Amino acid sequence: MALAALTLAACGNTVGDRALSGAAIGAGAGLAVGAVTGATLLQGAVVGGALGAAAGALTDNRQVNLGRPLWR
Repeated sequence: MALAALTLAACGNTVGDRALSGAAIGAGAGLAVGAVTGATLLQGAVVGGALGAAAGALTDNRQVNLGRPLWR
């Protein structure tokens, strides 16, 4: 799950955009992993969202860039 969150996070140029999109992507990945591993969907989404937000906030757009966020 951590690998998925780190690889998929994030889009946007600002730290806020990257953290928000990373959290959304991570939560989605966490739901899928939670469903497969036997964890609850909520646990998967929370862990994935937290990892994705952290990955988005701690990387910059030169390291990982999936383009312009949908809300911009």
